[in-house]
Amino acid sequence: MKICIVSDSHDRADALAQAVGDAKAQGAEAVIHCGDLIGAQTLKPALAHGLPVHLINGNNIGDAQALHRLANSSGGRFGYHGADGRLELGGRRIFLVHYDDYGYAMACTGDWELVCCGHSHRADVREVTSVKGSRSWLVNPGTVAGLAAPATWVLGNLATMQFEVRELGGSQANTRHRHSPNP
Repeated sequence: MKICIVSDSHDRADALAQAVGDAKAQGAEAVIHCGDLIGAQTLKPALAHGLPVHLINGNNIGDAQALHRLANSSGGRFGYHGADGRLELGGRRIFLVHYDDYGYAMACTGDWELVCCGHSHRADVREVTSVKGSRSWLVNPGTVAGLAAPATWVLGNLATMQFEVRELGGSQANTRHRHSPNP
C-alpha cells in the first residue's frame, strides 16, 4: 500500500491538493497529514481526490469544531485524530504526532513500525533503533506549503517500507531522498 505523507500545509489548500493528486497518480491509497492544517476548508480540494485522509492537530490547531464536523460528514473519508493518531494501514502500525522531537521519542519505543511527524518544516526520513533493539521508520515530510523551506511531501510504500521525499510538482527525477530498509 502506498501512502501520501504531508504536514504543515498552513491553509495552502492548492499545495495540499496538488501533493495529494500527485500521490494518487503514483498509486497512493491514503493520506496522512501530520498537523498544522489550520482551516477545515483547506482539506476540501484534497478530499476531492477521493483518498481517505488522516489528520492530527499541530501547534496551529485552527477550528477544531469545523474539523470534527467535516469528519462527521465525510462518509469515512476523513479521520480527525486530535493531538496524535494511532493507525494500522497496509498491515503496519503507524503513530502520528506533530512535533518532531516527540516523533523521535515514539520511534524509540519500538511500538511502531512507522512514526510520522512534522513541525520543523525540514523533510527527513530515517531509521531509528528502538529501546527494544528493533528499528522504526521516522518520517517528517517537511512543509507542503513551502514555508521557509522547499514545498515537500513523502510518497511511502508500506509493503517495502520505502519513503521518497518529493518536491511539490516534481517527478521522481526531482526526488530529494530515497530511503529503504537495509537487507
